[in-house]
Amino acid sequence: MQLKRKSYNPTESLLGASPPLASPSSRVIGDGEFSEESSVGWFRRSNSAKFASSFSGGFDLTSVKSSETMGFHQVKKPVVAQPKEEKSGASAVVEPQVNKGLSSSSGAKPSKEKTTKAERRALQEAQRAAKAAAKAMTVSEGVSTSKPVKQQPAQKKDAPPPASSIAASDRKGGERSMEKERRKDIPAPRMQFDDRSRVEKAKKRAVVNQSEARNRVELFRHLPQYEHGTQLPDLESKFFQLDPMHPAVYKVGLQYLAGDISGGNARCIAMLQAFQEVIKDYSTPPEKSLTRDLTAKISSFVSFFIECRPFSMSMGNAIRFLKSRIAKLPLTVSESEAKASLCADIDRFINEKIVLADNVIIRHAVTKITDGDVLLTYGSSCVVEMILLYAHELGKRFHVVIVDSHPKLEGQGLLRRLVGKGLRCTYTHINAVSYIMHDVTRVFLGSSSVLSNGTVYSRVGTACVAMVAHAFHVPVLICCEAYKFHERVLLDSICSNELGDPDAISKVPGRMDINFLDDLTNKDNLQLLNLMYDATPSEYVSMIITDYGMIPPTSVPVIVREYGREHLWIQ
Repeated sequence: MQLKRKSYNPTESLLGASPPLASPSSRVIGDGEFSEESSVGWFRRSNSAKFASSFSGGFDLTSVKSSETMGFHQVKKPVVAQPKEEKSGASAVVEPQVNKGLSSSSGAKPSKEKTTKAERRALQEAQRAAKAAAKAMTVSEGVSTSKPVKQQPAQKKDAPPPASSIAASDRKGGERSMEKERRKDIPAPRMQFDDRSRVEKAKKRAVVNQSEARNRVELFRHLPQYEHGTQLPDLESKFFQLDPMHPAVYKVGLQYLAGDISGGNARCIAMLQAFQEVIKDYSTPPEKSLTRDLTAKISSFVSFFIECRPFSMSMGNAIRFLKSRIAKLPLTVSESEAKASLCADIDRFINEKIVLADNVIIRHAVTKITDGDVLLTYGSSCVVEMILLYAHELGKRFHVVIVDSHPKLEGQGLLRRLVGKGLRCTYTHINAVSYIMHDVTRVFLGSSSVLSNGTVYSRVGTACVAMVAHAFHVPVLICCEAYKFHERVLLDSICSNELGDPDAISKVPGRMDINFLDDLTNKDNLQLLNLMYDATPSEYVSMIITDYGMIPPTSVPVIVREYGREHLWIQ
């Protein structure tokens, strides 16, 4: 339908429509420009010009300037609002509406409003359906291409990882390093000698050929039980065949095997001095690092020492100290400087943790000795011997009772040395300890190790003497260096112990005519047991004298915890 120029009346065509639903803030401004204060600028100057040019002759707005004309809003509403809702194909929708608005009568608006709502509703439903279809398509594509999607992060090498993954990896790395440190702190489990497969593997690697005892005690089958007397000649014959074995290590191993070196301090000092000679003669092989290669050599020498005689707990602490020093060597230090540093560390360990520690213990223990005391000791302890000699040099008058036991009879050597220095002594065996305990005022005992639960691990018979003294209300004083403290816990003498030569208890030293058990040792129904150590419970110990002071047994875990390995050993 075409509009004629002369028949066009803006008032009739625009104002003849039904009352508009426009906002009161919409109005017409001077130059024919529409203003929509409450909306987002629907109609600007350029739009109004385009709207005016769509008519052939244009129209005059002067007649509607004085009052608000609602018809313009009626025309403006379909023209501008439709492109807002329908971005695609807006011209196709707007143009017919304009023609309808201009040519239709007043009753055309309800049908136009219904059509608009239906179109909008259909458009919204179509958009929702399109979104749902697109979402379903992306989900199906993600499921079908799940493997390539997982591989994409690996292909982007330059892209930085997300912060959450970095935090998680750092947390896992920290937990992993803490777990590794905890594992380092845990002592290595001892080999159970009732496991035949492990024993056979150990025999193949062993340097010392040892034959198992035939009549083994069933309760102690987890401990090594060998026939003594054949290892030393076999090892001596291999002296020139052991190429990687250092002569100093070989010498100390032979002394361990023959029993020439006894006592915890003496064995530890001999081992550290042998390692010192090894370090002095060591040279790093090509394409190897000093830290790893030297640690491996020390471990092989330790295995050789253990084959000769099982280690004490204090020797294990000394080995851990040496390995920690080797591991902490800086990579930039030269080989000569590293060797000099390790030798100096070994010297300081011997001087500070053994020699000076004994001097401190002596000065603490002498304060517990008064004139007229009767002091009882068991076996032969080097630190107890030094305490008694130092108290005698100070002019204190006391009496010493030496209790001894078969088969080693170490107390006899202590008796000779004390009597040679002018001390008054009494010598007896352990079977008479309950008779002589009536006159004793204090008991001084040595120790191979003190465990974290206060248990004293010492020569077999120590627990018997401590229990008898406790029954007679006699104080028991344990003299032990701090480097012998250990974090392990023992409740009995069965799980961890050392078995000596079983033939030693079947013979009487110095009496060759007494041979009643010579023919019985090979009998299948006879089992000989020679234990080397026992465990004394903490309730039978009154005080532990150490280089950190005099402490009760309940304070042992405090020292182990507070000082630790890095504080307990030399810094």
